[in-house]
Parts: sequence; C-alpha cells; structure tokens
Amino acid sequence: MVKWMREIFIFFFLAIFSKAIGSYPFWRTRRATDRLNERLTWQLAVEANKVRGWRTVPAHCLHHIETYMTGGQYEQDVNYVVEQIQNYVAEVTVDEDAMDAWILDAWAMKAECPEIPALLGLFQKLVDSGFKVFLITGRDEETLATATIDNLHSQGFMGYKRVIFRTEAFKGECSGNRTFKLPSPMYCVP
Repeated sequence: MVKWMREIFIFFFLAIFSKAIGSYPFWRTRRATDRLNERLTWQLAVEANKVRGWRTVPAHCLHHIETYMTGGQYEQDVNYVVEQIQNYVAEVTVDEDAMDAWILDAWAMKAECPEIPALLGLFQKLVDSGFKVFLITGRDEETLATATIDNLHSQGFMGYKRVIFRTEAFKGECSGNRTFKLPSPMYCVP
C-alpha cells in the first residue's frame, strides 16, 4: 500500500511540476500537434514558393490538403484575395494607350479542369476594365498547349490578349506595380 501511495504521489508531483514549467509530462506526446504544424508549415512553404522540386503532396499532408481544398477554406481564401484585387482594380485608371496589362497564371493540365468562379469573375472584370490580360502557364507548350487553351475557352476565359507558355527565360521574380498571390497549395512550377 505504501509503495502504491508513493507511486501516486510521484505521478501527481511530475504532473504538477511539468505543468508549472510549461512542458508536457512524459506520458503525453506532442505528435498530433507536431504533425499538424508540419502540414501547415509545408503548405505555407509551398504557397511562398520556397519548396522546390516536389511532384506530389507528401503522404502525411494529403488529408490536410484535401480538407483545405474541399472543406471551404480554399474557396474562402481565394474569395478574400480576389476581393483585395478587385478593390485595387477599382482604384486604377486604365490609360487609353493600351499599355495597361494584367498577368494571370493559368494552371489547367487537361481540358476538364473547372473554373474557379471568383477567378473567372476577376478575369472578366479585368477585361471589361480595359486591361490587356495575359495568361501565363508553366505548362509545356508542345504537349499541353491545346489542352490548356481548350480548357480556358470551355470554362469562359475569353478575351485575353495571349497565353504565354513559360520557358526558362520567364522564370524568376515578378515585378509589377502590385503583385497578388492566390492560394494554391498544390501548384508547382517545375
């Protein structure tokens, strides 16, 4: 009985002591929190274009990315950024010199990718505002040009000035009067 009481006392002492110093007791792990943080860190690094050379979402991130993309948060994030873009566009006066351009990144890999409603609305607003809209893509022109253009047309993207298929010469930093980054945790320019 004394041994049992001593073990309970030690157990409580360790629990209280670990709480007082802000650490977890040995019987609790941070694995669930660490995994969530690792997934969020990976997503942020991809969004900031700091992860290079990845071709698939890491297995431990699949559920997180699926939930983000299909659970409403992705759509909410896109809508928020598009709203910021539309506020900026409302302040811009397009000159009659036809030199005002807007570059949008297109990412369709096949001719059956659905449009993102907020982006289609933004695209139409840009065209209607008088911007020359250029669509740029990291796709290979030889193999994916037709599929990309077919998809753009089938989803309502009409009236753009040109689709530019990115080559090595186009890689690097983008400089413009203003740059907006839309959320896309699965997008990678090889």
